[in-house]
Amino acid sequence: MARINESEFGVTPFQRLLGHNKDVLNGWNQLGEVFEKDMHLSSRLKEQIRRTLAQSNGYEYCKAKGKPEPHLFDEKMSIVVGFAEVFLKQKGDISDAQFNVLREYLSDAEISELCSFITFTTASQYFCAIMKLETVTT
Repeated sequence: MARINESEFGVTPFQRLLGHNKDVLNGWNQLGEVFEKDMHLSSRLKEQIRRTLAQSNGYEYCKAKGKPEPHLFDEKMSIVVGFAEVFLKQKGDISDAQFNVLREYLSDAEISELCSFITFTTASQYFCAIMKLETVTT
């Protein structure tokens, strides 16, 4: 059971916890829907990042949805998943040398999307961990 009662707003338990503030719920949902799309980075690539982050961000439900699948990785996916692992280990304290590896493989638009996706996904997973949310239905 979550640490606070669910609101009446939202569809999933996650959304109903955010729904105590409808502006936060609406904004979070809208940004989540944007990230689900293929943009500069594919949704397939972003799923591997999500799986990587879930292994360390403390939300058991996301962690249980599966580990990263290295057999699906190409060079670009290896780079971005490796960057996500560095982010996790260094709590966002990324050196210029580590960041410059991204520049060798990604455009500025891809780097922007990657970093915003990593931080948004981490925030979502932290929220669920803090709230002790056990399941999320979609």
